Amino acid sequence: MIEKEFLKVIQSDQKMMSILRVIAGLDLKDSWLAAGAIRNYIWNLHCGRPGFDSETDLDVVFYDPDISYQHTLSIQDILKAACPAYSWEIKNQVYMHGHNPETDPYVSTRDAIRKYPETATAVALRLVDNKLELFAPYGLEVISRFEIHPTPHFKASSKRMRVYQERMAKKDWRQKWPQIQIFNDQPRRREDV
Repeated sequence: MIEKEFLKVIQSDQKMMSILRVIAGLDLKDSWLAAGAIRNYIWNLHCGRPGFDSETDLDVVFYDPDISYQHTLSIQDILKAACPAYSWEIKNQVYMHGHNPETDPYVSTRDAIRKYPETATAVALRLVDNKLELFAPYGLEVISRFEIHPTPHFKASSKRMRVYQERMAKKDWRQKWPQIQIFNDQPRRREDV
């Protein structure tokens, strides 16, 4: 799937456009609909299912050092109350680097997305001035092929690779998408970095 095709599909999907308008209306700095919300949408399309999956969390990510962790939770609560049909997860990427071992603080939402555990999850979409913007640093093809690979950031650390492997063991993606292939690419040696 190429970017233009994907964006046309999204533009014609009223639910997804409505969700993206809600997110844009939050006026959060550097905000995106990301991760599983986009990845699962692509997987569903390739299985001949409707792209939007109401079982999938809507991962809203943003980057704003002026918004506290507690304030982020209150925004999430307000959004859940206003749009209870969806499972909203709002994360300020300022605070999220602590979930990944040996990871420096992120400098933007794009920086955080590039450093997600898997390449298939490192994808985001947003509406800016009524235009769709896609960020897929590892491309859409790997997602379309149902391949799960660790990102370069995770491959660069044995501790992060353990997190990746534990995450893959916990996920039950193959129940819904049996064609998924999980790869445990070897971490790069220190001298390769």
